[in-house]
Amino acid sequence: MKKITKTTSIDKDNEWEPFGEGIKRKILCYDEKLMMVRVKFEKGAGVPSHHHPHLQCSMIESGIFELIIGKERKILRAGDGFFIPSGVEHKATAMEEGIIVDTFHPAREDFIV
Repeated sequence: MKKITKTTSIDKDNEWEPFGEGIKRKILCYDEKLMMVRVKFEKGAGVPSHHHPHLQCSMIESGIFELIIGKERKILRAGDGFFIPSGVEHKATAMEEGIIVDTFHPAREDFIV
């Protein structure tokens, strides 16, 4: 990975970008080892089942989400968090409009345009 860094994120200066049907994201800050992203979901929108080599640790900022991580299904609300190990299949569906704050190690180079 080439040297990448974004050390601060001012919300008003950071536009939402489309990230699937009913989903938008803001890439907040990152370097090669760590990245933080806000993901905004409309009610009913979801990230389909997928996996990636990155470690992921996330927090529900607002809303209610159904999370499936491996074979475990949970309903999470604002203030709740979750961890996804490298390579584990997972998906998220918004039961109401909401935001998830994701962190990834290493940074998701595929997110950086």
